[in-house]
Amino acid sequence: MNPTTVLKTSICILGAGPAGICLGNILLQNGIDCIVIDKYNREEIYARGRAGAIESTTFQLLQKYGLADTIIKNGRIQNSCEFRYPHGSIIFEYSDLSEGDVHYIYPQSDLNDDLIQKYIDAGGKIFLHHEGQKITQTEDGITVECYAQDLDQNVTIQADFVAGCDGYHGLARQSIPEQFVTIYNKEYNYRWLAILAYAPPAANHAIYALHPDGFAAFLLRSSQVSRFYLQIPLHDELKDWSDNRIWENLHKRLAKAGWELPTGTIFEKRIMGLRNYVIEPLRYERLFMAGDAAHIITPMGGKGLNLAVQDAGVLAETLVSYYLEKHDISYLERYSEIRLPYIWRAQEFSYGLLNMLHKSESDNPDDVRFQQKLSEAKLLQLTKPTTFAKNFARNYVGII
Repeated sequence: MNPTTVLKTSICILGAGPAGICLGNILLQNGIDCIVIDKYNREEIYARGRAGAIESTTFQLLQKYGLADTIIKNGRIQNSCEFRYPHGSIIFEYSDLSEGDVHYIYPQSDLNDDLIQKYIDAGGKIFLHHEGQKITQTEDGITVECYAQDLDQNVTIQADFVAGCDGYHGLARQSIPEQFVTIYNKEYNYRWLAILAYAPPAANHAIYALHPDGFAAFLLRSSQVSRFYLQIPLHDELKDWSDNRIWENLHKRLAKAGWELPTGTIFEKRIMGLRNYVIEPLRYERLFMAGDAAHIITPMGGKGLNLAVQDAGVLAETLVSYYLEKHDISYLERYSEIRLPYIWRAQEFSYGLLNMLHKSESDNPDDVRFQQKLSEAKLLQLTKPTTFAKNFARNYVGII
């Protein structure tokens, strides 16, 4: 039998992704003891990062706790995006309509690794290659049993609370009995082909294309790397999409008079299923859910990373107040009460943007053509400083 090590802490954080490591940093700054565990090592955690657009509200939260210095130093500011359709193009200056707020373009993998290093430098306890296996709750505490892969050793962590920041497939979400939560799901009958290429930026802003063949997008990642997305049929496989076919479709769907798409070597392509998911409430007794463990959102609008970090901010501040102000445990209900309205607003915005820019899910050609014209009509509303345009800008750059 493998030996077992027993550790004690106030908060055990499952997952060292954006939500978990941000939570750990804020708790540590406020003198709240915590332990972060993750089943992956640091290199594997780095490789998981996909996003790169940091909203104004997320940036302000990170800046508040001294966690934004590398974003300020290395990030690119983005204050506009572009919407293209077969008969026109709209450059949307959202910063002008949202009191000057901007996005910072900075890779999620780099941000995550920055936060891990800050946590370690501050004396934070983090155990990587530790896989959570069981969560047990009592009236007085909660226990996480995990396995330390590198040491071939069992570890038991006894805590006051557990923060489940370990994703949709993680231990935390699986440890909540179904009868105590309500689940909301939405799936789509199309998917995305996600592409990374060594190609110069196609523009200094994001480009979203509404096209009868399906949605396409360009997102800035760095001066050498570009991210692209293509809407594809549900049952397509990677073998159906050669590099030549990808570039042909990107050229066609992103087309604009007088503009040429820079191309290069595609070094990564993968198919992404699209869905929405929310669990309510975000707490089950002494177990809290944050990030992808609490909600899944399509990449449309770049809300996933931002929601995760913002979850961590509210959860951290709730726990800090609970300890320092000696509240009753019922005080912790405020985490769900605060976060769920924001989560649903982000879901609504992402869903609306997805429907506005994607080929209709209908198989009826007339429905598809009608939806295309409705979407173009909605896009044209962004050309004037209307209430719709201002609300769109505010929600796009950071829901408040």
